Amino acid sequence: MSARIYPSLLAADFARLAEDVGRVEEAVDGLHVDVMDGHFVPNISFGLSVIEDLRPTTSLFFDTHLMMSNPAFFFPHFKTAGCDMVTVHVEVVPDPTEIAGKARAEGLKFGLTLNPSTPFSAVEPFLPLVDNLLVMSVFPGFGGQAFIPEVLEKVERARKTIDSSQLAADIQIDGGITPETGRRARAAGADIFVAGTAIFGQPDPVEAVATLRAALED
Repeated sequence: MSARIYPSLLAADFARLAEDVGRVEEAVDGLHVDVMDGHFVPNISFGLSVIEDLRPTTSLFFDTHLMMSNPAFFFPHFKTAGCDMVTVHVEVVPDPTEIAGKARAEGLKFGLTLNPSTPFSAVEPFLPLVDNLLVMSVFPGFGGQAFIPEVLEKVERARKTIDSSQLAADIQIDGGITPETGRRARAAGADIFVAGTAIFGQPDPVEAVATLRAALED
């Protein structure tokens, strides 16, 4: 399957979100929406009202990364706001079996993510439950951080496990993604690439997407 690119809304201009998204809409495959509660991570991004206002302006897939201590409570609200998938942290929910069912009951796809310091073994038993495994290549909470190359081993292990077990889960990577780091992550087995400043932080975001895609398909 070809690589997919999801720009991170966290790096967009919050005063011009619809405009920024509109510029890249035809060039990308989805939108990565980071929701932070100021508790699980030491930062606050934006809430449901921003997602609700943005949803009518684009048909892009809304991949919602919940950096929150109580994500399941908000699943119905994220569905109503227009999200397509919710991804929760295994550090918050060590056994996501129940919470995965809650997401699907709301009509949401379900993803699971792990921080750079969390071992792959924490998520491995639950891969059959997920549509998406998000491997964080920076510590969550702030954009613009440098890529942590040690996480590529987890991407490789996930790729082998998913393929050998014939699972349907995608492997996503988020943090410090550039053409160079994206190429390395693609070689390790990643499918979906979340890029923030490498896209929205560039003078021409569409050209930046094209450059990244060319690197991923090289």
